[in-house]
Parts: sequence; structure tokens; C-alpha cells
Amino acid sequence: QVQLVESGGGSAQAGGSLRLSCQVFGHTTIPYWMGWFRQAPGKEREGVAVIYTPVGSTYYADSVKGRFTISQDNAKNTLYLQMSSLKAEDTAMYFCAAAYSLRGTWYEAPRYNYWGQGTQVTVSS
Repeated sequence: QVQLVESGGGSAQAGGSLRLSCQVFGHTTIPYWMGWFRQAPGKEREGVAVIYTPVGSTYYADSVKGRFTISQDNAKNTLYLQMSSLKAEDTAMYFCAAAYSLRGTWYEAPRYNYWGQGTQVTVSS
């Protein structure tokens, strides 16, 4: 059973940076699709970025392109999200998600089978 454990959330000023980590446990093969979602109070969970782990292809939501970078360290079984030029609207609970296959678009939360517990990111302006 795949388990995902996030870390690295916290508070930052607008314009600042944070890095989130997601360590993967309990797998024999790392999930092919690994991504980050976020959910603000009263809003739906939205896809932020995803990486196709076999080749490292990445996809981003328009709202974070050029500011966030998703990456993987296979030796450490860890997924990262480097967040820069943070804005107040980036404030949300961030979740790591994984799936071995995606039948549909990457940014739809129900496509993912495995989820972390979430880590809070708060950006003050």
C-alpha cells in the first residue's frame, strides 16, 4: 500500500519561497503519476503540478507556471514542490497525490488513488 507523507509547509511573506516534500513509502514501483494539489477553505481541491515519473515530464496549472517547480529524487523516493514568488492566493492546504495510471486529465483529483495528509501553506501580504 502506497503511503505519502508531506512536510515543509508553513508561513511565508508574499514574494517569498517555500519547498514542500512528499516521501513515498510502501511501494515496489514508484507511482507513475505524482502531483500536488491544494485546497483553500470553501473551494474545491485543485491540481497544482504533476510529474510523470518514468521520464520526468511536468505539467502545471496556469496560476503557478513560472513560479512553482515540481521535481523528484528517485534515490530518496521523494517528490518536491519548490514554490517561489508566493502570493496570498497560494494560501491553502497542499496535498501530495499519486496514481499508477491516469484515465483523464492530470488536474482532476478523483483520478488519484493515493493521498498524503496535507500540509498547510499560509502566505501573508
